[in-house]
Amino acid sequence: MKWTFRWYGSDDPVTLDNIRQIPNMYGVVGTLTHKLPGDVWEIHEIEALKKEVEAKGLTLAGIESVSVHDSIKAGTADRDKYIENYKQTIRNLGACDVKVICYSFKPIFGWAKTNLNYELADGSHTLEYDDAVVQQIEPKQMYGLIKGQTSGFELSGWEPERLEKFHELEAMYEGLTEEGLFQNFKYFLEAIIPVCEEADVKMAVHPDDPPFNMFEYPRITKNKEDILRIVNAVDSPYNGVTFCTGSYGANPENDLVDMIHALKGKINFVHFRNVKILGHRHFLESAHLSSEGSLDMYAIMEALVETGFDGLVRPDHGRAIWDEVARPGYGLYDRALGLSYLQGLEEAAVKNSKK
Repeated sequence: MKWTFRWYGSDDPVTLDNIRQIPNMYGVVGTLTHKLPGDVWEIHEIEALKKEVEAKGLTLAGIESVSVHDSIKAGTADRDKYIENYKQTIRNLGACDVKVICYSFKPIFGWAKTNLNYELADGSHTLEYDDAVVQQIEPKQMYGLIKGQTSGFELSGWEPERLEKFHELEAMYEGLTEEGLFQNFKYFLEAIIPVCEEADVKMAVHPDDPPFNMFEYPRITKNKEDILRIVNAVDSPYNGVTFCTGSYGANPENDLVDMIHALKGKINFVHFRNVKILGHRHFLESAHLSSEGSLDMYAIMEALVETGFDGLVRPDHGRAIWDEVARPGYGLYDRALGLSYLQGLEEAAVKNSKK
């Protein structure tokens, strides 16, 4: 497996010098933070990012994310224009030897938590989702809820620009069903996957986070049935998934080991994190160890080894520990601890597989 770290660029409090000191680090998964959904990522911009990463002895292993324009997801009349822009970005990333794009296909809310500063018994802080809170507010109020907890950081998917056009987004998605969203997704995949095959860039769709409906908006990447339908819609190794253990695992009905075996050959990226289920649609993001949450992290790693997965992996999210001030979920210390633990699980699983 190729171990990576999420990096938000030169403004990230976690530096490339920090990241390269983590043992067995292959590279980073980066982004161009100034790019809006629908923009073309130009070669000179990608090359500048790549040069910055490689100067520290790391690899720009993938991108999180090239956001899909809402016109594509909603299936509006101008979607083809934005699909063409997306195809050009794929070509440009391929020309720069960037091999994986993590992306999502969610209406309005890419991800959601209700508390970005939940205090654990040991004094560390983490992210929490409680659907009981969501049931008491209107969709637009989610932006205020998140904005008030960001500690001054701008969070991907919660940019002020989206709040400013919220009513426009609501109108765009009005009446859209799960089937309609799936058909729009299939249309998008049929257009871009041939370009991915030519450019040698693999797509890795991220699951819904949380993995169930919010505010009655359709969500179609929340479970095994959903994700198998998507990868089978356009049968290509370039049409794959980001297997996010924390996103799928937040619904105890999702059997992650079974899903990994069902998705053999279709997992192009893994986000590894643990979650602790507190109640119905109520969970928090725990430390990575199995004993700290509700997921059997060794069983998940063992399934990846058994299915021959050898792609990109990163520790996903982490608590705020040791008084670190960082983007919620993306500090250095807990993610580095988690990565070392996961590397130990991989070593054990590989050795056990050879007995």
